[in-house]
Amino acid sequence: MGKLGTALVLAVMAQGAGAVCAPGMVELRSTAGTVMRFTVELADDEAERALGLMNRAQMASSAGMLFAYQTPQHSYFWMKNTLIALDMIFADATGTVTHVHSNAKPLDTTPIDGGDNVTYVLEINGGLAKRLGLANGAVMRSAVMDQTKAVWPCTAE
Repeated sequence: MGKLGTALVLAVMAQGAGAVCAPGMVELRSTAGTVMRFTVELADDEAERALGLMNRAQMASSAGMLFAYQTPQHSYFWMKNTLIALDMIFADATGTVTHVHSNAKPLDTTPIDGGDNVTYVLEINGGLAKRLGLANGAVMRSAVMDQTKAVWPCTAE
């Protein structure tokens, strides 16, 4: 199996497989209904968000980093000291994807505008969002989300 095939097998999981909203996991459901699961590191305070995925030479195709904010905000990211291309998936408090920025350029300090009302940002390997069909309108779920606001809560299959 090629590198892309391996990435898709690792990232695309059958619905209902494994625990729903296991700690350290994020699930995404594309507008076509495909469900993907990523093992994530959580960045939920200023120090963790400032460091992000800097200084890493690689990341598994089924891995990512979830940035979680206490309140919705206008979000900007950059790639300073980030060595790998990343896709940034911006979502609101309900978990609805509002913007996908593909293939952020390593080491670039140009601000990447995620837009208003961002509560969650999932960073995954560059190019993966497009290959998996992730776009605006997809939904995410995670144990760190406020389940009372989530359009796809952890209790739903």
